[in-house]
Amino acid sequence: MVHEAEVRDEIGRLRSRLPDVTGVLAATVDGMVVAEDAPAIEPEGFAALTAAALGVGLRLTDAAGQHTFREQLIRTGHGYIATYAAGDQLVLTVLAGPQINVGRLHLEARRCGASLALLLDGAADRTEDARPS
Repeated sequence: MVHEAEVRDEIGRLRSRLPDVTGVLAATVDGMVVAEDAPAIEPEGFAALTAAALGVGLRLTDAAGQHTFREQLIRTGHGYIATYAAGDQLVLTVLAGPQINVGRLHLEARRCGASLALLLDGAADRTEDARPS
């Protein structure tokens, strides 16, 4: 698995590029927190809810014949909650205020998700290399 410090660095870069972001959570697809910077939420419960939302998103894409979940956006009375696939094993959730430029949110969060997926792939490669032959 990818190291928490590497994920935290990516989250920090995302937050520095988007000042209207109020929180970021990276979790496994089964709802375990990998890293977070989201002071207004309880991370473990939110990670579990994110996994549940991901499950619903996956079922919706399958039912619609789309077959690949990429992201979902929820607009609330106080801003946005956006969830992005970050490879096959991680999900990135971003909380943002109502003034966020949604296009920029998508651009930056997609980049962050892609970087997290690469980190996870690199961690898997390092694990395989460390196994005795």
